[in-house]
Amino acid sequence: MNFAIVRYLIGWLMGIESLFLLLPAFTAVIYREPELPAYIATALICMVGAGILCEYKPKNTKFYAREGFVAVALCWLVLAVTGALPFVLSREIPFAVDAIFEAASGFTTTGATILGDVEALSHASMLWRCLMHWVGGMGILVFMLIVLPLAGGQTIYLMRAESPGPSVSKISPHMRDTALILYAIYFGLTVLQIILLLLGGMPMFDAICVSLGTAGTGGFGNWNDSIAHYDSAYLQNVISVFMILFGINFNAYFLLLTRKFKQLFKIEEIRVYLGVIAVFTTLIAFNVRGCFSSLRESFHHSLFQVASIITTTGFSTVDFNQWPAFSKLLIVLLMFIGACAGSTGGGMKCSRILLLFKGVKKEMMSLIHPRLVRVHKMDGQRVQHEVMRSVNAFLVAYLIVIVTSILIVSLHCEDMVTSFTSVVTCINNVGPGLNQVGPAANFSALHPLSKIVLTFDMLAGRLELFPMLLLFAPETWRRNR
Repeated sequence: MNFAIVRYLIGWLMGIESLFLLLPAFTAVIYREPELPAYIATALICMVGAGILCEYKPKNTKFYAREGFVAVALCWLVLAVTGALPFVLSREIPFAVDAIFEAASGFTTTGATILGDVEALSHASMLWRCLMHWVGGMGILVFMLIVLPLAGGQTIYLMRAESPGPSVSKISPHMRDTALILYAIYFGLTVLQIILLLLGGMPMFDAICVSLGTAGTGGFGNWNDSIAHYDSAYLQNVISVFMILFGINFNAYFLLLTRKFKQLFKIEEIRVYLGVIAVFTTLIAFNVRGCFSSLRESFHHSLFQVASIITTTGFSTVDFNQWPAFSKLLIVLLMFIGACAGSTGGGMKCSRILLLFKGVKKEMMSLIHPRLVRVHKMDGQRVQHEVMRSVNAFLVAYLIVIVTSILIVSLHCEDMVTSFTSVVTCINNVGPGLNQVGPAANFSALHPLSKIVLTFDMLAGRLELFPMLLLFAPETWRRNR
């Protein structure tokens, strides 16, 4: 284990975070809010921490998979703790467990909150919550690759550990250029959404916060009733479209920009993703028809909620906790499915679901034709055995973490639906669950132990489980002989 490079990366992370903290501090200056000292103090703490950890550059800057996964896991733990400091120092969220839960929810783009009255927050804290979504959506270590040249191609270990999906491919031969292209697309789509929301009459501050939350597929907003506050079909439709766009693999946008349409149309995952949205929207729209005045309104809200849940954004225009059981079950299924690999969305990812179905089909064909040799293919290319192995291993680890978490949460929560959906929504980085943690409620009533478990679930879900699980493996911390 190259501990020096891990320490150095954490230092750089704290330095970058200190710069992002200046944005809510500037917002506090504009609105003349008393929370300014809390953000300045946190920025200074991060700067000092960065100075101490980065004072000596490691002689050996090379690192491999172990260092990459450990560095990413520890960086995200540091993010959750330091990101919570402004809430604690300003006394807007005075309890450390609640503040860390809120910060972890922000950076992991989960959108689950312990706040009963979001509107009581300062503008600075509102912006910080949404900015955490934007930073965490694409990944702060991916951003770090743009400004911190490291040891050649080995930086792919950082991107693999932080980027969602069963595999990570390079857009450019250099990982730094790949990170730059991804963030350029990310920033461009965010700005475009801000402009479209402003054209619809949304206030500037709200447009920025909503766009940051949409881009990171997070779900934190400025109003207690979420997007239902904006009683505008145009604004809600714009948000629906951009939630779907941010749930698509960003490699697809690169292919679109470079006019590689043939490769773009071969991507099976996108077809599955859009197909699931279309089918689930139709099923829910007809099922909840009686809840709305017209079929058009039913489709409007159904599309918004399907887009919000499958992309794990968590915005809402209605309280789907009041919908029929069939629609609520479909919503829970969408929490598991998630968006595309390589997007800012959470969940298992459509690519994993697709590969698992292909694996089942292959097994069935093998039973019928034992001597038939079949290979897995996706997008017209052969899927390597290592990819299928990682997908199967992910599924097992995923189920183990979910079951264990539900058992712990249920110790202090007698409502089985609340226990189950709180874990599912957190590990899939969705946000709202059902019953006591539904879209019209929050997570404040849960026991502190449950909040700690759910905080771990949010971090583990955002990092695809293994970086966080490796922290508990003794072999991880042994020095190479």
